[in-house]
Amino acid sequence: MNGNQSWRASRRRLLAGGAGLAAAAGMRPSAARAARLATSAHIVIAGSGLGGLAIANRLARSLDGARITLVDAKKEHNYQPGYTLVATGLWPVAKVRDTNAEFVPAGVEWVQEAVAAFDPVAKTLETAGGRRIGYDFLVVATGLHLDYAQIEGMDVAAIGRDGLASVYAGPQAAQATWAAMDAFRREGGEAVMTLPAGALKCAGAPLKMTFMVDDRLRRAGTRERSAVRFHTALPTDTVFGVKAVNDAVLERWKGLGVETNFLSKLVAVDIGARRATFASPEGERTQVPYDFLHVVPPMRAVDAVKNSDLAWKDGPFAAGGWLEVDKATLRHRRFPEVFGIGDINGTPRGKTAATVKKSAPVVAANLVDAIAGREPSQQFDGYTSCPLLLREGSAMLIEFDYEGRLTPSLPMIDPLQESWAAWLMKYRLLKPAYVAVLRGNV
Repeated sequence: MNGNQSWRASRRRLLAGGAGLAAAAGMRPSAARAARLATSAHIVIAGSGLGGLAIANRLARSLDGARITLVDAKKEHNYQPGYTLVATGLWPVAKVRDTNAEFVPAGVEWVQEAVAAFDPVAKTLETAGGRRIGYDFLVVATGLHLDYAQIEGMDVAAIGRDGLASVYAGPQAAQATWAAMDAFRREGGEAVMTLPAGALKCAGAPLKMTFMVDDRLRRAGTRERSAVRFHTALPTDTVFGVKAVNDAVLERWKGLGVETNFLSKLVAVDIGARRATFASPEGERTQVPYDFLHVVPPMRAVDAVKNSDLAWKDGPFAAGGWLEVDKATLRHRRFPEVFGIGDINGTPRGKTAATVKKSAPVVAANLVDAIAGREPSQQFDGYTSCPLLLREGSAMLIEFDYEGRLTPSLPMIDPLQESWAAWLMKYRLLKPAYVAVLRGNV
């Protein structure tokens, strides 16, 4: 059997045996559920993203007699892992848009207001409308804040015009980013890709966008008259926090002709003139012209957490105002009735949907333990997964833990080799897996 025949046979086996991929993607059914715990406790969940709704669904099935309150003004639910697929022309924007109402479990009270402040000493939170809500237990699932304001001249409303792109700002921004990329790839020119220092939601997204810009230029036949330049505020030879992945990406970029610029932080953009300004650690500024600019904003905790006593007060997570949780139990280190899930947590890694998929059962079980007066029984290892798009039809399935160790779940997929199977997971299987997590089924 020659190489092409072998590849086609492997592809057929993967399609026929999709259950293995589905299980790895988080679609394996949960084991038999434990008996419901009788309690009159009031649990408040702040935030209705993947983490908040996953916990709400799990607690609704685990507790008998509890009062569960969900607090969030958002009515639209966005499948954020799909933003890069929308932004590179692979998905329509409708595939990342759902409604929160279809995932809120029966019996859960939904207060449709944003959280404005937390008072963990008084065990209360305040909504944007001035309502004070007390709790016996609190789950903080607020997500994070995209701090575009740190970039002088940046206008989120301008994404899609004058070559300006940013995949992070929401479904409309992802769709507008594709409009900018589509126009750019037809003519070619100077593509400038960016990466700030500090904690990021889906730290692989800036790398995916860089690979896909290169791919789109090549497919359009304009790569030879174009340049792709990646500016990162991180130290020399660093674009990703897991060394094996970092080195593999840099080696691939070298082969593709992607230029890397280190210790180069995006600080300003002149949208009309199509000029980006980058600063070095010494404060030296350099203006860079572009035809296509992908902006990745600095990120921090939302104000309600950052300005409260729930935030880290010292150490590496204090500057961002991240939630102070124990990285193993995800229980607050000073307020034992508080737990955190998702992007808001001040932990070494893990601001991805895959992190929520793996940590939601841990948080739910440990919260039930706390309600029952027990010590937390479950521990989280920091699992994170990133299907790293390389080009249309190919990806690397990167999985790792707190220590940066690769933790592959599928033996047939080498995490550092490009794979059609990893592409299949990203393109077809992970959205159903995500919905299963939302409903508390995995």
